[in-house]
Amino acid sequence: MAVKIAPSLLSADFARIADEVARVTAGGADWLHLDVMDGHFVPNLTFGPALVKAVRQVTKLPLDVHLMIERPADFIVPFARAGADYLTVHVEAQGDLARVLADIRSLGVHPAISINPPTPLEAVEPYLSLADMVLVMSVNPGFSGQGFIHEVLPKVSALAARSRRFVIEIDGGINADTAAAAAAAGAEVLVAGSAVFGAPDPAAAIAAIRARGDAARR
Repeated sequence: MAVKIAPSLLSADFARIADEVARVTAGGADWLHLDVMDGHFVPNLTFGPALVKAVRQVTKLPLDVHLMIERPADFIVPFARAGADYLTVHVEAQGDLARVLADIRSLGVHPAISINPPTPLEAVEPYLSLADMVLVMSVNPGFSGQGFIHEVLPKVSALAARSRRFVIEIDGGINADTAAAAAAAGAEVLVAGSAVFGAPDPAAAIAAIRARGDAARR
């Protein structure tokens, strides 16, 4: 299976968001990743459903909406209505996460669960049968441009070794140098922010990440 590349719009120029989406779409992006931060779960604040809706209006690519928010149950409906294809909630968040994942599926959206670097893999065990994707964070969430935490790779390998129905995604510090290790461990969707949007040629950056990832998965 070839890796999928999901550029993270957190690193895009929000004043030119439609152009940025068009630029990475033309450059070969498979998905678009949108990081929603509430200023509580993580020490940063980004955007809400209005931006997701705006992006939905200018692309047909799958929208991978990552809810780094304290109370995801309060927000899944507006983000689903805005056009999310995947909605990811954190295992470290508050609330009945099994119910949240089931509610996401009932809205016609793929439910996903995410795990932070310090959290043991056992924390996601109760939710694996409910999720269409597991997102392994390879940085501590909250800000773009951080360095890749290699210590999370055994989590990816352990997930990949399972008999499973979920996709494995990795997010944080992904570039042409780290893509190989992530993909070799079993990651199938690679989220890349500054490595794509900060590159002089985003298409070349996407191609380089894909090539390293695909080579590692052979």
